Amino acid sequence: MELEELLKHFNSKATLGTDREYIELMRFYSRQAQKITMEINTKYHEPDELAALFSELIGKEVGEGFGLFPPFYTDFGKNITIGKNVFINADCKFQDQGGICIDDGALIGHGVVLATLNHDMCPEKRQQLHPAPIYIGKNVWIGANSVVTGGVKIGDNAVVAAGAVVTKDVKDNTVVGGVPAKFIKNIED
Repeated sequence: MELEELLKHFNSKATLGTDREYIELMRFYSRQAQKITMEINTKYHEPDELAALFSELIGKEVGEGFGLFPPFYTDFGKNITIGKNVFINADCKFQDQGGICIDDGALIGHGVVLATLNHDMCPEKRQQLHPAPIYIGKNVWIGANSVVTGGVKIGDNAVVAAGAVVTKDVKDNTVVGGVPAKFIKNIED
């Protein structure tokens, strides 16, 4: 089995955990991600070096103007897409098996968690994983220590207040905050 087949499985939102081959391949790429994130996190790199390392991590080029302040953590790495002029601040954690797409101009604050996997609620099936993608629109600002869960779309120009837990879609040009995150206001020009 190849990476493309594993990504197709994840992106179809198919349950993971019933087929050992998928689990083993996911763990193989997880170990690769650990190696690359250790390189990112354990010594200083110029911005172009960080962009190259992050591109290696995700298996495709990051958009121009990419910025990252390490440390950065991911447990897979191969299902992340980064647009132009995206900035990821220190101590972010991306669980990307379900897919993470960060569109142009997005700002990701300190300590943000993007989690695209859920365990099954049934105790007998608890080891099974259910992937769902996260989409972060253009010019989104996600405040420090926020959590975004799988299946969420954050619309263009939206702001997620610091410390929010986002479990539902966020409309374009709005501010959300709280636990769970709720609408606070519209963004006025």
